[in-house]
Amino acid sequence: MREQSEGNRRRMAVAALLMAAGTAMACSDGAAARADSTGAAASARAENTPDNAKEPASRAPRLVILGTSLTAGLGLPPEKAYPSVLQALADSAGVPVRIVNAGLSGETSAGALRRAGWVLDQPADVVVLEVGANDGLRGVDPDSTYANLLGLIDSVRTQQPGARVALVQMEAPTNLGPQYTRAFHEAYVKAAAARQVPLLPFLLEGVAGVAALNQGDGIHPNAEGARRVAATLWTGIRPLLASDGAKADSAGSGATVR
Repeated sequence: MREQSEGNRRRMAVAALLMAAGTAMACSDGAAARADSTGAAASARAENTPDNAKEPASRAPRLVILGTSLTAGLGLPPEKAYPSVLQALADSAGVPVRIVNAGLSGETSAGALRRAGWVLDQPADVVVLEVGANDGLRGVDPDSTYANLLGLIDSVRTQQPGARVALVQMEAPTNLGPQYTRAFHEAYVKAAAARQVPLLPFLLEGVAGVAALNQGDGIHPNAEGARRVAATLWTGIRPLLASDGAKADSAGSGATVR
């Protein structure tokens, strides 16, 4: 009970910090959406080419991160965004993988669901879903977010039946009240349980609200913050890249990584 209370207090503190920076994120995401569609997210587009479709059978596993501006690396050069840092961590650890940054600023979970078909047009061995941050900022009904999360997981399994799927926990600001904040949080917990996929930690755990780890808008990580985000996710992503990971049942273990 004490651990649960502490977890609730931590989530509420993080949510309050998100609310303080929420307006800035919404504005910057909207302004950068077009740029990211040909910028940070272009790494996914660049790989969806006929030449890359002719890869040898021995290719490294392909890990696609479908996400928002947080994944796209808004305000950072591409090599400083957390997906690039994850690639460096994998390379340093000798774990073969090619990480594809499919982040797009301003995207909601509904937008991600519409875009998933294109993003998954090429083979994927692991798909990480970082979606919904903008749902919380816009006050989208958590039931709708939940339905979209289920739809995204189902879409991955339909288009890439051999891929493993992981969902990243996201949090909502508190401006719509504690009931909304709790319901939003639980949408991810319930979706991961319903589809038996790993639930990775809150993307900005230990970064949200820390001025030294964020850009001027207070919510998009700076280079050091992106390194912290990558380190947080690496603990949950690495097991998905085990030697038999790409061949494993795409239903996964349903475990929650905290």
